[in-house]
Amino acid sequence: MKKKTAPDPCDCCDAVSRRHFLKTSTVAAAGTAVLPFGTVTESFAARKPKAAEAETLVKTLYGSLSEEQRSNVCFDFDHKLRHEIENNWFIVRNQRIAKSYTKDQQAMIREIFMKIHSEEYADQVMKQVEHDNGRGGFGDCSIALFGKPDTGKFEFVLTGRHTTRRCDGDSVKGAAFGGPIFYGHAAQSFDEEPHHPGNVYWFQAKRANEVFRMMDGKQRKLALLDQSRGEDGKRTVELSGKTEGLAGIPMTELQTDQKDEVRKVLNDLLLPFREVDRKESMKLIEKSGFDNLHLSFYKGEDVGNDGVWDVFQIEGPNMLWYFRGDPHVHTWVHIKDRV
Repeated sequence: MKKKTAPDPCDCCDAVSRRHFLKTSTVAAAGTAVLPFGTVTESFAARKPKAAEAETLVKTLYGSLSEEQRSNVCFDFDHKLRHEIENNWFIVRNQRIAKSYTKDQQAMIREIFMKIHSEEYADQVMKQVEHDNGRGGFGDCSIALFGKPDTGKFEFVLTGRHTTRRCDGDSVKGAAFGGPIFYGHAAQSFDEEPHHPGNVYWFQAKRANEVFRMMDGKQRKLALLDQSRGEDGKRTVELSGKTEGLAGIPMTELQTDQKDEVRKVLNDLLLPFREVDRKESMKLIEKSGFDNLHLSFYKGEDVGNDGVWDVFQIEGPNMLWYFRGDPHVHTWVHIKDRV
């Protein structure tokens, strides 16, 4: 197991004023347009189809880009940037949403992001991104497009502080979300209180802790470890392909009702995301063998020493869900068909 690495202030920002958490969902689209409309000739907000899928909007966005924009943010499908992931990064650093795209394009980008999340959680997730990206909010994030529409190899990636999201339209076969994703939140401060007030994602750790409370002493001894894997960019979400020797308690050591609760927890972890990604994720997890999963908690990273484990992990040969709530929430997710 890797030794835990201390959070890097450069990687995970300074504390940001809580007032930004209450920004409206239109703030990022209010910047001044600095580029020509390209092929877009009327307001996206006025003409967008209400039921349009995120992938449809990605294709429309691609068609709206000027040649200059494409040269800055469009890459070959196999470009190395598509495989990168971090807790705080900008996939094209000098091309921020609010400054590099027209208002119409900004609205499309915002709508794409909303549509890859569930209706129940999209607004909360957007508020988290607005808050954690400081004064620039969602508009300070960055996007890149890989490949071309209608070729079977096309992906949209959006990054920022506590944000790596993908929209691929199943171009990346056998990979949930189109590849590894990252989400997190520092709700009221960099170092959150033990009960993480206001954190959009803290409910997920609370649900995982319910499984721990169902365990007997022998099971808890297997599940409760000292230090987690720590964070190391895309290495954090490398998949082992192993069915044995993983951290924590294997599902084979749990009773039927406990396994059922783990399945419920997995479904709850997926709640912020759209239904198609939730279903694909669970399908791939089950395909790789639910009994191959291991669940672990980490007493050495217990904020407030209150016995509510802030860090947990669910790992299998082809999946990893690493939730780190110390000092605030960082979550790394990678689910594939095979390694």
